[in-house]
Amino acid sequence: MAATAFELVPVIALLPFVSFLIALFGGEFARKMLPKGGALPGIIAMGGSLLLSGWAALTVAGGQTYHRQITWVVGNGTFDLHFGVFVDPLSAMMLVIVSLVSFLVHIFSLGYMNDEDEIGLPRYYAGLGLFSFSMLAFVFADNLLMAFMFFELVGLCSYLLIGFWFREPAPPSAAKKAFLVTRFGDYFFLIGVVGVFATFGTATFVGDNSFVHAAEQALAEGGAGEVTTFFGLDPQAWFAVLGLLVLGGVIGKSAQFPLHTWLPDAMEGPTPVSALIHAATMVAAGVYLVARMYGFYALLPTVLAIIAFVGGFTALFAATMGVVKDEIKQVLAYSTISQYGYMMLGLGAGGYVAATFHLMTHAFFKALLFLGAGSVIIAMHHNEDMWDMGGLKNHMKVTYYTFLSGSLALAGIVPFAGFWSKDEVLYEALVHGMENEILLAAYAMGLLAVFFTGFYTFRMVFLTFHGEPRTDTARDPHGVRWNVKGPLVVLGILAATAGFVNMVPVAELTGAHIEYLHAWLNGPVEATSAHHYGDLLSEVAGYEAAENVSPLVPGAVSLALALAGAGLAWALYNEDSPEPHTDKLGSAKTVLFNNYYQDEYQVWLAEGVTLPLARAADKFDQGVIDGVVNGVSSVSLFGGSRVKRVQSGVVTNYALLLALSFVVLLVVIGFTGGWF
Repeated sequence: MAATAFELVPVIALLPFVSFLIALFGGEFARKMLPKGGALPGIIAMGGSLLLSGWAALTVAGGQTYHRQITWVVGNGTFDLHFGVFVDPLSAMMLVIVSLVSFLVHIFSLGYMNDEDEIGLPRYYAGLGLFSFSMLAFVFADNLLMAFMFFELVGLCSYLLIGFWFREPAPPSAAKKAFLVTRFGDYFFLIGVVGVFATFGTATFVGDNSFVHAAEQALAEGGAGEVTTFFGLDPQAWFAVLGLLVLGGVIGKSAQFPLHTWLPDAMEGPTPVSALIHAATMVAAGVYLVARMYGFYALLPTVLAIIAFVGGFTALFAATMGVVKDEIKQVLAYSTISQYGYMMLGLGAGGYVAATFHLMTHAFFKALLFLGAGSVIIAMHHNEDMWDMGGLKNHMKVTYYTFLSGSLALAGIVPFAGFWSKDEVLYEALVHGMENEILLAAYAMGLLAVFFTGFYTFRMVFLTFHGEPRTDTARDPHGVRWNVKGPLVVLGILAATAGFVNMVPVAELTGAHIEYLHAWLNGPVEATSAHHYGDLLSEVAGYEAAENVSPLVPGAVSLALALAGAGLAWALYNEDSPEPHTDKLGSAKTVLFNNYYQDEYQVWLAEGVTLPLARAADKFDQGVIDGVVNGVSSVSLFGGSRVKRVQSGVVTNYALLLALSFVVLLVVIGFTGGWF
């Protein structure tokens, strides 16, 4: 049974790829014969992927992992290239998350994309299928090169789906921005992949022949492993450079500062696409890659500290912008940036399990919130401004209560899922930050972001669902059907209950063994020193956890801040006719509303710095480099054109030249005394 489940793992990704082909090339059949222009193949495919993912996860839970490689290119002895499939507790969990969220998004799209024409629908479902295929293949990839390939394909799919409504001006611009900003980070990622190959001769994540194992051996006492380093750096410093290069791609994909600016604009795509991007595919890909490579990053305390600081800063930075946004999807966009900052904080703090836990719970409650926002947008005839809403809870009870479940999870209110995972991230940062100033600063920023998260989350809830309707559309909203409500109910239950798989504070208080995710992720792995999970990772990184620090007090502080933020939102916005209180912030609101002018800064950087430098480099290239090359070639051409005249083909000319040459030779011999 185990062998069969694992052998079918590639099919998990191939099923949505087949649905992509059917929707894309089905032509008239997809448009006219299949319901909703090709939706049915996608739903069936993702349902099959979900079942197979569950089967693989159960097999892993039974104590087995799977690793298989197929040779792609045989090198010259330096390295070989492989395609590989690796299924362990981490990848098995992620396969279930991605396939479940994508399955629900496909179903939700039946209701959301009702107004799309019969030509656009197949293109939409083709994009969803290719997106799901790319992320699923990325999840079970066993090496960095294969991961990079699907990492880029995920980026391409986001470009296609963000710009789905390409006839309007904003979506194509947002798609180009997402593509270019993430490509900037991916340049560093690509250099990192090349560097890993050049250093270790392999890019495999797992096993005795992995680059992780080679790095461990090289850094072991006595330096048992031999690797290639560059620029005169010692192995520790060079490995840190490689880790930071790969991190460039992660920062772009997971929208961390300063490459976060593409994500809010990505809201121009269809709302179900936003749910897929934010919860389980593109933005999740970066954090998952760090988790997949964590055996390598655990060897690099400096890089981990950078990851933690970037994560903590991003969590706070994005949360402050979320408090002033007026469009419901914009609030959720900045929320996503902030929450992935928490995941990066957890990974950087040595909290591998905590960060992975938050990756899981966030996938459920953020997919729920985006799909709930989509239900509201349907009801409001695609108006996203929260100030035009109000009173919707009386007309949309299923949407309201499920959205409330997701909001409580996002704000970190006990006992909803987000409380347990976010609290564990902060706890890891605190206990490992007692002896590390950078981690302590990152923890402080993450803790402060809890207050802002509670505020902007419930500001969104109150403006959207509470009070009196503020427009005619809100007084008589459009109804939604089962294909919208069904996914919301499933995700609403998960947002409320998924946190129970890892209740660290309760386990500490009662002594009960309810840290199931720790047991899962610390479960069966290949017998190799390249694998370190849970607390072992912080030991490898050199972090020392503070002793006798109970999670109860930090958890209580975090909960109090979340409740304070939610309470402030209740005091300001839970009324029949709420006022725009954020206007009282004055110039501070202007800065926040304009996103700290990050877009303007990047445009200035591109047009004011990069473009002049590029033009200067182009002139130098054409005037100096090309000028020298072209000058040499011109001299050669001129000399050749003159010399070729000697080859006239006339025999008498050749005889004359021979005679003249003989005379010249005699003269030279005479003047030199008979020798040269």
